[in-house]
Amino acid sequence: MDRRITFKQAINEALSQEMARDTTVVLMGEDIAGGSGAGGQMDAWGGVLGVTKGLWDSYGDRVMDTPISESAFVGAAIGAATSGLRPVVELMFVDFMGVCFDQIFNQAAKFRYMFGGKVVTPLVIRTMIGAGLRAAAQHSQTLYPIFTHIPGLKCVVPSTPYDAKGLLIQAIRDDDPVVFFEHKMLYSMVGEVPEEPYALPFCEANYVREGDDVTLVALARMVHVASEAAELLTRERIECEIIDLRTTSPLDEDTILESVRKTGRLVVVDEASPRCNIAADVAARVAQSGFASLRAPIRMVAPPHTPVPFSDVLEDAYVPNAHKVAAAVRAVMEYKA
Repeated sequence: MDRRITFKQAINEALSQEMARDTTVVLMGEDIAGGSGAGGQMDAWGGVLGVTKGLWDSYGDRVMDTPISESAFVGAAIGAATSGLRPVVELMFVDFMGVCFDQIFNQAAKFRYMFGGKVVTPLVIRTMIGAGLRAAAQHSQTLYPIFTHIPGLKCVVPSTPYDAKGLLIQAIRDDDPVVFFEHKMLYSMVGEVPEEPYALPFCEANYVREGDDVTLVALARMVHVASEAAELLTRERIECEIIDLRTTSPLDEDTILESVRKTGRLVVVDEASPRCNIAADVAARVAQSGFASLRAPIRMVAPPHTPVPFSDVLEDAYVPNAHKVAAAVRAVMEYKA
């Protein structure tokens, strides 16, 4: 496998291949067609960062630009999903969830339960997360813990182009509502991706790196931060094992516990705000089910409990980095069993 494409291209390819395979797959969102098919000068293309660029040329009216009303088009997509279509709706930034969250957590997430399993809602909500693009506090949050909290939603958080394509194809084929979180700082990342379609199953975390001393659990951009920290720590003869969660709901708890049984130490790296984030959830699960394996207290690395700063210097200080992760690893290594 030697073909290398960007994270953004991998998502675009997954959408295109699934639309070609299944005519019930439709796309909805703000500026995702980018004025294609309309008269005058095209003033936008493929969404705010161009992820769906070119798809209108192949699939026409199945790529639908919507009004700037998330409550309207997310609600419409949910209704369409219960009526035979498989909508993929783009919520431009996860920060905009506040204007359409009732439709997601009070309707889409509950239909299967409310109607005795007789209704399926094959909906995918693609949305951007994460700091680092100087987009200020209202466009830079990492809110997957809020969606993970809701029963009935599946939450997917890819970290590589390979995972982005395979997990998005799986999400589109799934009969339950899936929220697909794309870290905006990963869009330009390049990786090996097969040209043919493939689906990666949910609830299968990925061993990114093997090691015997400390387990590092991370997701999205933080997988790469953890990998950078692990490289730094090899100079100190500390070998980290890195687990990429891939999905937060369902969560592959077995892989986490298996790794902790081997290493005896756990550091969880999460870009979400520290209160009630995924790091806290993973730490609690390991404390409950794997406490006997621990040789040191669990450490969590997360941003401070503040809004994301707009200042370049403050935003860089806000996001967890390799040095902060390495410091947490050194702290747990101080405990000798």
